Amino acid sequence: MNPANRAKNRSIKRPIIFSISRIENMMYQVTFDPTLQKGLIAANVSIINETDLYDVLLIFRRVMQSGLAVGSYIKVIRDQSTFGQITYGENECAIMTPCSITIDGVLLKSGIPVRPVFGGIVQIENGVPVRFTDILTYESTTIDPIDVLMSQDLTSVTEVIATGSGKILANMRIAPMHARERVEGVLDMLKSANFDSILWVSEPNTDVLGVPIERDHIGIVAIGGTNPMASVQEQGIPIRTHAFSELVDVSEMEAVV
Repeated sequence: MNPANRAKNRSIKRPIIFSISRIENMMYQVTFDPTLQKGLIAANVSIINETDLYDVLLIFRRVMQSGLAVGSYIKVIRDQSTFGQITYGENECAIMTPCSITIDGVLLKSGIPVRPVFGGIVQIENGVPVRFTDILTYESTTIDPIDVLMSQDLTSVTEVIATGSGKILANMRIAPMHARERVEGVLDMLKSANFDSILWVSEPNTDVLGVPIERDHIGIVAIGGTNPMASVQEQGIPIRTHAFSELVDVSEMEAVV
């Protein structure tokens, strides 16, 4: 490439895409039907060294069985040629797990105008969610808030599993208060489909774990889909996480029981 072309390429401005835009695009592509347990779900992708796979899967399963993940499903990918846009090294492999955007997509397809608001850290005491200690709004960042919070070593997911107290990743969305009954019905269907990840559904016009919400709305707090990855990171195992990066048919995933 000659200098003129290099200068031209440097001058091309790439659009800034905020997290909320990426989330909304993925929400619309989710086709999962909890009554049939079929369709596409939003997924997070983790890249690990293949030598760590056994240990990582043990941790993932432990977190999922403790109810600190979004849906108890896993897909391990060793053949990169069958995988999407994410690349990884020769001695690495990928693990796909459900993302909480799946919940938003199902609510949306059920006619509920749900709107994701922020990701954050929730303090748990004796198994009870107490408050958000840190939050990042989806409209204010181009990087997934959960990725940012994970990078700051603010979680203690492993401790929550062991003692019932600590800090986990979670996220909040809001919906009109008159949709509450329908919201609870959809969440019950998701729970029956192995997507039991809701921490809190608020009353209308009340704070949600210490955070105020819009008037005439309810807040819905879901456990973050990257808590299994946070637990792996807490135990010193290298892991790279790409939040809400892929869509996958749930039939291709293994249920964790």
